[in-house]
This record gives sequence, structure tokens and C-alpha cells, in this order.
Amino acid sequence: MTPFGAAIRKLRTERGVTQRQMAAALGVSAAYLSALEHGHRSEPNWETVQRIIGFFNVIWDDAEELQRLASLSRPRVVIDTAGLSARATEIANRLSAGMRHLDEQALDELDRLLLSANPQDRRPPPDRHR
Repeated sequence: MTPFGAAIRKLRTERGVTQRQMAAALGVSAAYLSALEHGHRSEPNWETVQRIIGFFNVIWDDAEELQRLASLSRPRVVIDTAGLSARATEIANRLSAGMRHLDEQALDELDRLLLSANPQDRRPPPDRHR
């Protein structure tokens, strides 16, 4: 599942809307919506994200969050290490091979490290352990 897929599934279930109802309202197939929710489709295009935001009548910060999640919802990610050090390539490959073995605590730690290294991403790391 992708972050965007999880978010729209949560919105849909909270509001008691079936995939079929939502798909019909958006003008997409229920199969596409299911694939989007389960992470079997890549990130949706801008127009689809806007239709989903409109469908749920999401405004302001919540709409921006959905757009952000959509941009982070490519289930098959390529890390281009061309021009980087051999160590960077090694780590990228180890991350790819080991991703499925990381638990939520390890993912939180990795997220915090990446957020501290990238000043452009101002989103605070999630606090799942409260």
C-alpha cells in the first residue's frame, strides 16, 4: 500500500463510501481505484488527485497533505546513484534489499535521519510511539 492509497482508503471508509461509488463519481473504474489504494498503480496524476480532493471536499492543509502523499506514492522507486560515491550506491542497494525487513521503529528512525538531511522537507517525522 502507498501513503496516498492508505489516506484515500481511510477517507473513504470513514465516510462510508464504497470503491464502486467513489470510482463512479470520479469517472474511473473500481479496478483502478482498488489498484491505487493497494499500491499496484503508480502515483496518480494531478487531475485525479484534484478530483479526489473535490470528491471528499477536502480543504487547505488536508488537501496539501493529500497532494504531498500522492507525490510520495510511487510503489517502485529507483534511486539514481550515478555520480555519487561507491558507498552511496552500496547503501542504496542495501536499502532496496532490506526495506521489507524494517519494522516501524526502524522506518521512523530512517525517516528522521532523511528529514534532518533534507532541509526542503519541513514535514515533522511521525510520532507513532506516543
